Amino acid sequence: MPESWEINADYVAVKALENGVTIIGLTRGKDTRFHHSEKLDKGEIMIAQFTEHTSAIKIRGKVEVMTRYGVMRNDDLA
Repeated sequence: MPESWEINADYVAVKALENGVTIIGLTRGKDTRFHHSEKLDKGEIMIAQFTEHTSAIKIRGKVEVMTRYGVMRNDDLA
């Protein structure tokens, strides 16, 4: 395992509540950029980790997000 991997980095679990949910990883550094994206269909779950390269995750679509801080849902938004 490379020394640069952050073993204690935070994870988030994202459960799609509809088809076509998009999850986008954003980079760290001077210029924030997209570096990875995934599409999920209803019921699919993705587990993502914040790392030395990923500083933010952008989510489009209705989801349930589970973190060590709690659970968030955005399916009640108009």
